Amino acid sequence: MSTNDAELLVKAEEWARAGKKIAIATVIETWGSAPRPVGSHLVIDAEGNFLGSVSGGCVEGAVVAEAAEVIASGEPRLLEFGVADETAWRVGLSCGGKIAVRVEPVT
Repeated sequence: MSTNDAELLVKAEEWARAGKKIAIATVIETWGSAPRPVGSHLVIDAEGNFLGSVSGGCVEGAVVAEAAEVIASGEPRLLEFGVADETAWRVGLSCGGKIAVRVEPVT
């Protein structure tokens, strides 16, 4: 689902006011080719519902899974995704770039 940042933040606020536990993932750095620019957001609730995009495909699923842990622990995380020989069997970016995503709980 394509949602602009203002709509995303409004929805995040709505979810938080409704008592949902949520996290916001933000692309904080990119190297080379990356599917989404710095500042792109993904809002995730504790049930795994999400809006926005930080990359797409397998990366998005991995960020949603990590967000569940961030919501449970209350501790932010820094995630990095890219293509490298040692990560060929894990989540990566087929475009050949790298991204860093910060996932923070909203309290």
